[in-house]
Amino acid sequence: MGNFDIKVEAFLESFLDGGGYRSVLTGLQNTMIIAVCGLLIGIVIGTLIATVRVLPKYKTLPKVLNGICSFYVALFRGTPVVVQLLVFYYVMLPLMGLKLSSVAVSVVVFGMNSGAYISEIMRSGIQSVDIGQMEGGRSLGLSYSTTMMRIVIPQAVKNILPTLGNEFIALIKETSVVSFVGATDLYVAFNYIGTNNYEFMVPYLVMALIYIAIVLIISLLIKIMERSLRKSDRSR
Repeated sequence: MGNFDIKVEAFLESFLDGGGYRSVLTGLQNTMIIAVCGLLIGIVIGTLIATVRVLPKYKTLPKVLNGICSFYVALFRGTPVVVQLLVFYYVMLPLMGLKLSSVAVSVVVFGMNSGAYISEIMRSGIQSVDIGQMEGGRSLGLSYSTTMMRIVIPQAVKNILPTLGNEFIALIKETSVVSFVGATDLYVAFNYIGTNNYEFMVPYLVMALIYIAIVLIISLLIKIMERSLRKSDRSR
């Protein structure tokens, strides 16, 4: 029996007989929860920031809000997500006297971090929409916010769908750092399997294949959504 076969056998023993599969399922579940919830929070935050940043700056309030949003984006884009996790979990929560699970903290931090990036994506998407769409909505008597939410932003989302997909993929891969705050993700699960017999090669290879499979599935779903959106546009 070759050396690699021995490593595979040791992995299967830890994975099946040692209950390693339970850790992998928990890690996969946490990875998807953090990535999906983080993306949804990021879309909400990013849309709000992008809307503020494209507002006309004739009055004081839009200027102040734009300054706050610019600082927010610079803060979260200028620091690594692992630093944000550590500061939020070990500094901010104790100062505020709050207790949250490591997964909940990861969701919040990833959502806030993603919001900074999605705000720039959304802003470019809004600016790509013909200005006549806004003028048309206002001429029908709709308010600026109503026109933005019902006419401009839906069209912007269609334009930036592939980029949002890339952001989701990036979130999936970045969840590997949540172990710094004690959350169980795929990395922690497969590292646990490796430490059972001190054979890390096969667990890490399987972990990489799982990440690749997730990314391929997400990419396929994005392509399907793009095709359906193109078909709906042609049918109008």
